Amino acid sequence: MRRHNPSHSGESIWEDCLKPLGLTVTAAARGLGVTRKALSDLLNGHSSVSPEMAIRLEKVGWSTAHTWLRMQMTWNLWEARRNAGKIKVRKFEAKAA
Repeated sequence: MRRHNPSHSGESIWEDCLKPLGLTVTAAARGLGVTRKALSDLLNGHSSVSPEMAIRLEKVGWSTAHTWLRMQMTWNLWEARRNAGKIKVRKFEAKAA
């Protein structure tokens, strides 16, 4: 299976939403009803899209909450798979009856 690095949702928000409208982080944060730091952390990949943020993005007309959460989950899973070698588990075996 070919693996590729999916975009973090923050990168998409910057490139597809703020940039085309010429919005600053401060103006976008104000419009979304969040702090500048919260939006900046998201745009820079230091935080994830929460369900609440996904709804905020949807309410301003930037795609659907489902799309944002799916994009975030895809990125989170990709990150986890990159570190899968560090995850230690023991397989379960059925006991004889």
